[in-house]
Amino acid sequence: MKNKQEAKLRIEKLRREIDRFRYEYHVLDKPEISDEVYDSLMRELRNLEEKYPELRSPDSPSQRIGGKPLAKFEKVRHKHRQWSLDDAFSFSELQAWEEKIVRMLGKKGIREKPEYCAEIKIDGLKIILTYEKGLLKQAATRGDGIIGENVTEQVRTIQSVPLKLNMDIDIIVVGEAWMKKSDLEKLNRERMKNNLPLFANSRNAAAGSIRQLDPKITAKRKLSSYVYDIDEIHITQGKKNGFPEAQVEELKLLENLGFKVNENYKLCRNLKEIQKIYESWEHKRSKQEYGIDGVVVKINSNDFQKQLGYTGKSPRWAVAYKFVPEKVTTVVEDIKVQVGRTGALTPVAHLRPVQVAGSIVSRATLHNEDEIKRLDIRIGDTVVIHKAGDVIPEVVEVLKNLRTGKEKKFHMPTRCPICGGRVRRHITHNMEHGTKTKKCRKGQKEGVLHAPCSMLHENLSAAHYCQNKKCFAIEKENIIHFVSRKGFDIEGLGEKVVEQLMNEGLVSNTADIFELKTGDLKSLERFAEKSADNLVQAIEKAKKIEFPKLLFALGIRHVGEETAVLISHNMEHGTWNKINNLSDIINIFSKTRKDKWLNIKGIGEKSAESLVDWFGNKENLKLLGKMKKLGVQVKISKFHVPSSMFHDKSFVLTGELETMTRDEAKEKIRALGGDISTSVSKNTDYVVVGKNPGSKYDKARELGVKTTDENRFLKLLKSHK
Repeated sequence: MKNKQEAKLRIEKLRREIDRFRYEYHVLDKPEISDEVYDSLMRELRNLEEKYPELRSPDSPSQRIGGKPLAKFEKVRHKHRQWSLDDAFSFSELQAWEEKIVRMLGKKGIREKPEYCAEIKIDGLKIILTYEKGLLKQAATRGDGIIGENVTEQVRTIQSVPLKLNMDIDIIVVGEAWMKKSDLEKLNRERMKNNLPLFANSRNAAAGSIRQLDPKITAKRKLSSYVYDIDEIHITQGKKNGFPEAQVEELKLLENLGFKVNENYKLCRNLKEIQKIYESWEHKRSKQEYGIDGVVVKINSNDFQKQLGYTGKSPRWAVAYKFVPEKVTTVVEDIKVQVGRTGALTPVAHLRPVQVAGSIVSRATLHNEDEIKRLDIRIGDTVVIHKAGDVIPEVVEVLKNLRTGKEKKFHMPTRCPICGGRVRRHITHNMEHGTKTKKCRKGQKEGVLHAPCSMLHENLSAAHYCQNKKCFAIEKENIIHFVSRKGFDIEGLGEKVVEQLMNEGLVSNTADIFELKTGDLKSLERFAEKSADNLVQAIEKAKKIEFPKLLFALGIRHVGEETAVLISHNMEHGTWNKINNLSDIINIFSKTRKDKWLNIKGIGEKSAESLVDWFGNKENLKLLGKMKKLGVQVKISKFHVPSSMFHDKSFVLTGELETMTRDEAKEKIRALGGDISTSVSKNTDYVVVGKNPGSKYDKARELGVKTTDENRFLKLLKSHK
């Protein structure tokens, strides 16, 4: 620059342009330029401001990460009290809230039915932003609602928070700071590598990031924000002072001022419209990058809001219509043991019934004896349980401060609770989630997830097993597995029916199913002639089964759906090419040695040993022979596929696919000659990476395995049509 005046003009233009690009990228989510171009402009601006420090201003984009580390956070008193919202967890509670406010408005002479503004409830850290003449003056946390902490330097690093508004006004606004779920996963992976506690969710990560004394650390966390409310506003330059007349107009004004506002708000005439929004977001919230824990319902009219006012802690004119929680507390009333199809004894907590994740639950798995010891869980304890969707509920924490001294310790039985057989403990190495970490850390900080061993690293599976192979419970679970959807898929043979048939002596093993006749069933409780006929027809239909489903149904340890398909793909090679029916399977598999099983790509030591043991057992071969005599026919598909890059390649899927389900993707890969594996190893050829990938993605990068995103995967599929 020739002189200071030219530098000043250039700086002003750079600031305007950089701020425009920032707004398009971080507020509108519509980037116009590349990061490289943005960084280049920012570099030029910083150089000019260093050369002419007197031209530097607090609203300059260069000042977002310029603050020095603080010694401590300063306490600040809020000009307006920060309220918390009352909660509603059901439509009936929402109706009760409406009835109450309508009565209150009626007492004030207002007969008009209110309209509502429905907004997505962001699960973030509440921030209060104060602007004077359009410039960010202060940012504070909520604190206790009266006193918060000054986090101005930290919030300045959030790119979606404007340092200068589009109007020179005095305003105090309220919003949420949050971290993208994808950024949270990256952050937790780094913390795991450094043996640091993990953040439980994006809200805790945002809180932990805002409360960094060094704003440069906050800047690296790449937080975002949504602003949703105005506490105070003074419009200068001759324009009318005061609030907009309605909440929807308030949100539009915030957008016009340059704030990032969640676009998913809607004006609703009644509660039925709100319920539709609630149900819609309950199903799709998991697909968003930010946490959502409900819908905030506000009376749209600001005049009505003023008429209703506040209670001691909450505004009467708004309510948080919360999604059913995935974590709740309850009491362990007893601990009992279940026996699975492999003979494994699993302790199960019998709970005081409680609603969680949309359903009433009264049971939660405790996994094994070591997990009980790790949690130090006792009968009578108050516990936190977690359930997401269809996942089996788990106890994640014991609230030991609520103990009374009457709680009882639990000990695993030495005899099977079903058959009385001897119980033996087996210790095996088990990689449940495929991610290794160092030894577990003791202690847990508030707002930080202390990940249990069973979730994050190679653990010792300390399972107890019933040694009686004829145990009723083991056989029952075997049969339930045998008739399940991925096995013989026999409709009408649920757990209760299986147990009933075993108690009546009609079925004692899997082959007995194919002997059942209508006359055997119709005299039983729960059965009439029609239901008996339906079940017999379903059994007859199931007698024709594809080889992978048969192999899965047999319940061989370490041989699941994927392993069964891998073996099926190798039926065209060598001796196995002669397999055409169940007799061939019996004759050839009973003579197959471990090394031949290991020759199949994707089959490991444990699977090979289990296959040799199972087909080497005479009782199992008799079972297959009986099935053959009773008419079971196995369809052997020879997989002749066109030459392609998929042929004989091993694929692993991780993350959420948007264009298809996991099962659909697996079918497409198999149709082109590829194999599916559930874990990443040096023998994996490709890892298909969807949204929010897990530890398998990290493992692939660590081993140098090729990865492909969903778009490239789709192109590969199309190229082989």
